Amino acid sequence: MGTVKNIQSELDDERIFNTTSSLLLDPEEFRRQGHMVVDFLADYFHNVGKYPVRSQVEPGYLRKTLPEAAPNTPEPLENILRDVYKDILPGITHWQSPNFFAYFPCISSTPGILGEILSSGLNVVGFNWIASPAATELESIVMDWFGKLLRLPTSFLFSGGGGGVLQGTTCEAMVCTIVAAREKMLGKIGRDNFGKLVVYSSDQTHFSLKKAAQIAGINPHNIRVIETTKADLFALSPEALQSSILCDIEQGLIPLYLCATLGTTATTAVDPIRRLCEIAGENDIWVHIDGAYAGSACICSEYQHYLDGVENADSFSLNSHKWLFSTLDCCCLWVKHPTDLTKALSTNPECLRNNATESKQVVDYKDWQIALSRRFRALKLWIIFRSYGVANLRNFIRGAVNMAKGFEGLVAKDERFEIMVPRNFSLVCFRVSPTAIEKHLKASHGDEGVNEFNAKVLEAINSSGEVFMTHAVVGGVYMMRFAVGAPLTEFRHVEMAWKVIQDHATSMLNDAA
Repeated sequence: MGTVKNIQSELDDERIFNTTSSLLLDPEEFRRQGHMVVDFLADYFHNVGKYPVRSQVEPGYLRKTLPEAAPNTPEPLENILRDVYKDILPGITHWQSPNFFAYFPCISSTPGILGEILSSGLNVVGFNWIASPAATELESIVMDWFGKLLRLPTSFLFSGGGGGVLQGTTCEAMVCTIVAAREKMLGKIGRDNFGKLVVYSSDQTHFSLKKAAQIAGINPHNIRVIETTKADLFALSPEALQSSILCDIEQGLIPLYLCATLGTTATTAVDPIRRLCEIAGENDIWVHIDGAYAGSACICSEYQHYLDGVENADSFSLNSHKWLFSTLDCCCLWVKHPTDLTKALSTNPECLRNNATESKQVVDYKDWQIALSRRFRALKLWIIFRSYGVANLRNFIRGAVNMAKGFEGLVAKDERFEIMVPRNFSLVCFRVSPTAIEKHLKASHGDEGVNEFNAKVLEAINSSGEVFMTHAVVGGVYMMRFAVGAPLTEFRHVEMAWKVIQDHATSMLNDAA
């Protein structure tokens, strides 16, 4: 009996499919539903500032709301969008909110979103040139465009023997470059020495490096995390790097890879690239520069000096989805010697052989990344460059920096607060000062007490839903991070956020008195 029911169910399924299959890519139905989704998003962007910035839901909220199994019959998009509004939006932390000042920005834009729609609609799988020549060639062109905007040395451009590739995230760029460095080094010293390879970073380097090094097979005991100091503004000290390298060499280990950072996650510290590259060059170390957040700022002339020495590095990456409107994900990676990547990452199965590849006249981007398949990310970056123009991209970055300067000025005027590190870009790190806390609490609470008080202030602010910020602990000091850059933020939002911060600090200081 059960078998008969199953057969009947499958026949019903087939009838349902036959009645809907004509709509799978029906142009008019796509047009109708596409308008609905665009209208939904347009309304969302119009109202995004009214939502609690940080989601207020409890863990597991959605499982209590949604059915335990997928529906067997189709549902209209109207019903689905209604449920997005009712069930999904409450569980969203609103990264595009003008009151979002957490982490670093991840910016949406009209050209970026439309570029994603075009990319998804065309849905090419551009693993090699022949699979979609335009996808490969546009990526090569756009990466040279971008490299020229940054004034990268020609050695990083296709026109100068180097080249660029669009990855998903910084972690992918790090994995690819560590593997390239590993294979290049092992070709010289032999694979028996794999366990001796050492990777270097500072305690402010993004934690993705550790993950990337482990994925690449580096012994976790050979991942050096060099301590930074306030005296060096939490940048990696060349002297400390040199000392660590010499110590490893004395122990018979082999230096492999250094990750220097242009704009660290905690405080946007900038490592001294030229001096670090000089030390690395003396020891045959691959240098990768991680400019995930701040690298985009270097399209502005006033930030060009931070790239001093980049000509001596081996690779450089930044996330254009952080500050250049391109929506997640879009990590730009340039390498000086593409063959280092392709020798390490190439696969050449018979099913992918073609005359274009064998002519050596084309780029096959499958050999520049971890995965085989890849998205047409270049399309949205090309659309963004054309839709905004370089002048407006620069103006946006400068506008965010100017708003951060304004916030910094507001903090400086209130004697209860203190700026913790110099501001380099559009991030301000600050806290309620120990002096203010001691004055109100009538006693000294030490470093731990000051950290705890600031953590409570930040949690109260974030729980209000009015503003969302995150924190860092650097040199044992807890500090609040105010990162300006969301696409809809104006200075009035910055002023409002500052009032929220002041009000919560005042309330907690008075309550504790």
